Amino acid sequence: MTRQPESATLGRDVPIRRLITGLWQMADQERDGKPFDLDAAAEALLAYARTGFDTFDMADHYGSAEIVAGMVRKAMREAGETPPTILTKWCPEPGSMGASVVRKGIETALERLDLDCIDVMQFHWWRYESPEYLDALEQMMRLREEGLIREIGLTNFDAQHLRMLLKNGIEVASNQVCFSLLDRRAAADLSDVALAHDVAILAFGTLGGGFLSDRWIGAEEPRDIPDWSRMKYKRFIDAGGGWGPFQDMMQAVSAIAAKHGVSASNVASAWVLDHPAVRATIIGARLGETEHRADNLRALSLTLDAEDRAALGAATAGMTPIPGDCGDEYRKPPFLTASGDLSHHLDALPPVFDVAEVPSRPGRMRAESGSVWEAKAGFARAIRSGARILVSGTTATTPGGAPVCPGDVEGQAVYAFDKILAAILSLGGTPEDVIRTRIYLRRTEDWEAVSGVHARYFGATRPANTLVGGVDLIGPYDVEIEVEAEISGG
Repeated sequence: MTRQPESATLGRDVPIRRLITGLWQMADQERDGKPFDLDAAAEALLAYARTGFDTFDMADHYGSAEIVAGMVRKAMREAGETPPTILTKWCPEPGSMGASVVRKGIETALERLDLDCIDVMQFHWWRYESPEYLDALEQMMRLREEGLIREIGLTNFDAQHLRMLLKNGIEVASNQVCFSLLDRRAAADLSDVALAHDVAILAFGTLGGGFLSDRWIGAEEPRDIPDWSRMKYKRFIDAGGGWGPFQDMMQAVSAIAAKHGVSASNVASAWVLDHPAVRATIIGARLGETEHRADNLRALSLTLDAEDRAALGAATAGMTPIPGDCGDEYRKPPFLTASGDLSHHLDALPPVFDVAEVPSRPGRMRAESGSVWEAKAGFARAIRSGARILVSGTTATTPGGAPVCPGDVEGQAVYAFDKILAAILSLGGTPEDVIRTRIYLRRTEDWEAVSGVHARYFGATRPANTLVGGVDLIGPYDVEIEVEAEISGG
């Protein structure tokens, strides 16, 4: 069998292994104050690094993962060994992302890791309607030039927002998303964007929290799931049609594994690694409990043939596709996360825009985005009167007045729709409340690109729509959009 390369490169020069050691389960191992020996965890992780699993993935909220990874780096430096590559994540709450806020987020990780420079800092943002993520990423680019970060990555960004960031000049090396036989969303639009712009997809969930393994072939459906990882991926199984279709797929995986003399996990990993947009997969480790390094390495020696791929295609076709795009599981129903429904977290986030009552009309509410033109020209970003919300013509302009994605109408439409939804949400509405959209284009030939964006936002509710081309828009914009919504029961 032809062996796949063990190593790859992110961005300009960051070396990584194609099988990355993921440390998110440390949060579960330390859950509810469980006693956890950090020295023993570091020894266990050091064994991973010394056997070739020397790229670590972690985050600011993965318990003590950054601290333990820093301990391993220090031990390897003192022993004269090449230290591991570090990928971590910064997952701030939406809000102001000024230079001092972003610097503090990066410096906190540097301190926990005992580093001067982070190899790849990956950025997660909870809601696209809050526009400050552009500020955060622009500040991260400055810190990269300063030498605190080698490369910028994203985590759980969908295709259209990844593309919008790239078209707006953000230099992205990677995007970490869920990708497995259970969840094939990343194989669609996201892969097209990633391949077009040389953005590496880093796939997590490839083994489905351990469900994509020999242990679960022909097994009874579990009723009591003790760890967060399997809690999460059991939700994916349920969303994919349930235990029956999952077992049907696993029978196909089992047959391929037997044909090649490998494990079911090897087949699951090889299927993802075979995808041209995937640079590496992330395999979770429960330090001090179990390890499957030798078996996992065999995935690099497995080459799936056309017959194998056809069999897996037929098997996955019997499952229900996971809805939406990558990262939607953190932002909208169905919430496919370890803790389940995240609506309470999202509902607790403050409104994006300031809302105030119109002085001359008690009960009428006004949302303002902070644009200087709203006061100068005497208009509101949006008005709520009773159950109705009317959103003014909206362009891709940041709160500071800078145009977003100049010359790229699709990116402008994405930013404008997010801004519109921010106004609607601030006034108590939802995307499902939208009943009419009007789109004005500078160039008529852009109708199809913008209509595709419109469909991704409103394809499920399908509001009334008017599309007008050849409009002499004011400013450096190629599209302007206005929206009406009616709150159900309002």
